[in-house]
Amino acid sequence: MRVLVTGATGYIGFAVAAALRRAGHRVLGLARSEAKARRLTQHEIEPVIGDLADPNTYLEVASHCALLVHTAFDYAAGGVAKDKSAIDTLLEAGRRGAKPKTFVFTSGAWVYGDTGDRMVDETTPPNPTRLVAWRPAHEQLVLQAAGVRGLVVRPGDVYGGPGGLTGQWFAGPSTGKPPLVVGDGRNRVPMVHIDDLADAYVRIGESGLAGEIFNVNDRSRFTVLEMATAAARAAGYQGDVRPTPLPEARKTLGDFADALALSQHIDARKAVRLLGWQPTHAGFLDEADVCYRAWKTYQE
Repeated sequence: MRVLVTGATGYIGFAVAAALRRAGHRVLGLARSEAKARRLTQHEIEPVIGDLADPNTYLEVASHCALLVHTAFDYAAGGVAKDKSAIDTLLEAGRRGAKPKTFVFTSGAWVYGDTGDRMVDETTPPNPTRLVAWRPAHEQLVLQAAGVRGLVVRPGDVYGGPGGLTGQWFAGPSTGKPPLVVGDGRNRVPMVHIDDLADAYVRIGESGLAGEIFNVNDRSRFTVLEMATAAARAAGYQGDVRPTPLPEARKTLGDFADALALSQHIDARKAVRLLGWQPTHAGFLDEADVCYRAWKTYQE
């Protein structure tokens, strides 16, 4: 089928677009510049030069696609309004032309807030940390949209390749500095390898389902301190890895610090049950050295 992926040059978006192409779909990827578009062309993804803030640059293209996958988000000022505009535009496109279209929205595990050791699933009411307080409302816009099959993906913390949030665990240690660990480091976070996540998107997009939310994360339960230390050692850092107290981290990171300090236990068995999805990677701790070498090549 014909697919449009927003944020196709980003960390998650590129992996998703490439996986959809490998699955045999004709994939178009939204990119902000010709320079960024070149990588898409190399991977048989057709670039659409445009900007989420300007619906006219992608509305018509989206109207001729059967699957719309929204992975882009900008945490800079105005990002929430831009995301709302993009959702409205993609929903409008979804109601045009051949129907029904499928719209997959990218949310995240942070909407659950701090769960500690209590396992939560897709039926658990959101309790988002302040950084993503807007996300549940945007999820509902998609899930309740008329004339479109709306679906929501809530990935865990993504690792592999260029690195995602785990990239900072390599960045500091590779220059002789300790990795950033916010809070006490004993928090456990849901993880998922970028390739496993991309596979889930393909299955979700092809499912024909509507009105569903899917958690996507592996079953690992390592602490942040364990993972950050493994990353630091992989990068050659042998010094102490000491957590940064949350109040101190807030001074420089703001609300992002609270998100990094969350401890979560999230059930992803719905994706296994309904989609046949299974994570093929056991967890970041076991692959830190391989991931570091991959991350390093992206920095060169």
